[in-house]
Amino acid sequence: MVVIPAGSSHRVVTEGAGVLRPTTERQGRTFALTSSEGGGHPVIDLFCGHYTVGAGAGAILFGSLPTPTHVSLFRSEGGRDLLTGLSSLMRSEASHDGAGSAAIMSAFCTVLMALVLRTPASSGGNSLLWTAVSEPRMGEIVRLVLDDPGGDWSIDRLRRRSSMSRATFIRHFQAATGMTFGRFLARARLMTAADQLVGTDLSVAAIAAAVGFRSESAFARAFRAELGDTPARFRRSQAE
Repeated sequence: MVVIPAGSSHRVVTEGAGVLRPTTERQGRTFALTSSEGGGHPVIDLFCGHYTVGAGAGAILFGSLPTPTHVSLFRSEGGRDLLTGLSSLMRSEASHDGAGSAAIMSAFCTVLMALVLRTPASSGGNSLLWTAVSEPRMGEIVRLVLDDPGGDWSIDRLRRRSSMSRATFIRHFQAATGMTFGRFLARARLMTAADQLVGTDLSVAAIAAAVGFRSESAFARAFRAELGDTPARFRRSQAE
């Protein structure tokens, strides 16, 4: 599966010369089905869709994924059966296009994205997923930070926990996640902060302290750099 988090333009091509075929599109109530005209064996079978992600934690998560993100669910344990069953259900629902199809497909797509985020990225590219770190020690570090993003997570503290030198820890973490530890920690804290700004009545200063920022101003700068808005304006926009 290929995910293009930034929504950038892209092209899908066959290997080699290939032969162009005209296509026919059938527009249903909710979905459009496009198929090649004429007979013969299909060259490619694509199931395409898009995710709409709101501002806040979801935007930070998708922004932290490589573009493109490529994973092979067939290579993960049980992935073949899961993907085969899920894709069959999704195709059936898209073809049926009945009452409630959009809601059902939305739920299926959420499951599909969860499968992507927990599957190590395919080898041979730069698609490193911090959500599916395969290196055990670095995976433990990721879980520790996500469980308590406001904790005192210094590199020295974590490298001792991993029995590594500072330089080795820094190198291993970036190799496993595709980003520096400082970048990961900031994003983990900002995702939690965005959720708290929307879901709680805590003040901006209280949220900044809870997620590990030393001052409200430092939190505001980091938040604006990541999401393009101040915490206060973000909170107001989500309440509208």
